[in-house]
Amino acid sequence: MADIVQQRLEERIPAVEQLERVGLFTSKEVKSMMKRSTALEYKLHRAVQSKDDYITYIQYEINVLELIKKRRARIGYHFKREEIEYPIIHRINRVFRRAETKWQEDVQLWLSQVAFNKKWGTKANLSKVLSSMLAIHPDKPALWIMAAKCEMEDRNSSESARHLFLRALRFHPENKKVYQEYFRMELMHAEKLRKQKQELEQAGVDVEEYNFSPEILSGKIAEVVYRNAAEKIKGAEFILSLLQIAAIFDFTKELQDTILQDLQSQYVDDCLMWDFMAKRELDAAGAPELQSAKGKASDTDRREERCCVVYEEALKSLNTEGMWTCYVTFCLERYKRKTNVTVLKEKESLPLWQLQADWRMTSQISEDTENFFQKGLLSPVPAVSSAMKEKYLEWSYKTGGYKRARKTFTSLHEHRPFTKAFFMKMIEIEKEQETPKMSNLRDYYERALREFGSSDEDLWMNYIKEELGRHGNPENCGKLHWRAVKTLEGESVERFTTQYTLLQTGHM
Repeated sequence: MADIVQQRLEERIPAVEQLERVGLFTSKEVKSMMKRSTALEYKLHRAVQSKDDYITYIQYEINVLELIKKRRARIGYHFKREEIEYPIIHRINRVFRRAETKWQEDVQLWLSQVAFNKKWGTKANLSKVLSSMLAIHPDKPALWIMAAKCEMEDRNSSESARHLFLRALRFHPENKKVYQEYFRMELMHAEKLRKQKQELEQAGVDVEEYNFSPEILSGKIAEVVYRNAAEKIKGAEFILSLLQIAAIFDFTKELQDTILQDLQSQYVDDCLMWDFMAKRELDAAGAPELQSAKGKASDTDRREERCCVVYEEALKSLNTEGMWTCYVTFCLERYKRKTNVTVLKEKESLPLWQLQADWRMTSQISEDTENFFQKGLLSPVPAVSSAMKEKYLEWSYKTGGYKRARKTFTSLHEHRPFTKAFFMKMIEIEKEQETPKMSNLRDYYERALREFGSSDEDLWMNYIKEELGRHGNPENCGKLHWRAVKTLEGESVERFTTQYTLLQTGHM
């Protein structure tokens, strides 16, 4: 073991000598670095090894890279990267590979290496990491999608991204998300080529030399993806998701028309198709002469009537619970919009409430302020009652201290609706105390997560950081990570995974 460690340390010497020679590190710092490196190397070569030893080693090396980056910027020295940074980057990737060999099923390790290589590694090395990860975890569609996005966005290789999506579909032939992202990628690629062609034409360059494919430029490849997806996966909801993606791009009118025709011909028995067709009437372009407030209101009424006509027509052939639910939901939404106008006329608008609350708090007027907040809490406008909870809590803390704030929070924490800011304000108050109680902080975070845990990845990240702080328990982070992945929905999961990876690799 000692021989291997000695060999590893000797490999460091050229880079370390360069650090001292060019003035990035002092002799004392170099000695301290070698001492720390020796201890870390010995831990990795013990008979019994732990994952934490590998993570600590990697984190230390990343910290060294960050320090070198800061020192370079400070003294303005930007040479000899191949002799200094490259060996460290190579060493970190080697340790990642060793850890992944031992703990192959730990997806977080792989994601950490991907995040590291995005920031520090070469593009070629990023591809190797992604390829190795997918060889071990081909059963996870999210990883295929992430890898394809890396190829498209970080390596600027649409061919590699397409190849990964096609491989992903061999493993997951009926996965909606894979088809959606593949469809989006082909449209993004077409849009990129269209912009390149336009820029060349504006510059007076002969575009014939560049061999731009008309099929790709018009989105024909994306249409092929759509056709294959529509054959594999049935349901108006999925087809509508592809239509919404196509609508993002301004050159897809023909493709949108094709999808719309298929939707209307194949899904007449699906209430979602009728719901979509009815709501399309709201988006129909209005007459240009209807610019006055009265004209616009009249036009909106006519559009709503056309929506109702479509719903009524649908109910003649599809008199189901689902169809009625769509119709009733639409009517309720439009009703709320109309009642909100009346509410504003009655001076129940949120800005007015907030203005008066701020004035009372800054003027330190206590007379009738309690009654003012109680009235705000009972407002029929959800936005007003939610905002007043936060203001009431803040006012309670300013006028009565921590105990009064706790009492106010306790009296309100079961009275919906809430805003995230209400819970964050109580967390802020708790942390301002001389000895904040972690049990209270956990209670506030848990209550906030009940309301916003399915969509707010930042809330989960703040909770995890709290557990990593001096009052928390780092052992709880793993459980919180698992809960977050299970609870979050849609793209929030991907954003959370990225943030958590950056936190683990020391980039947050």
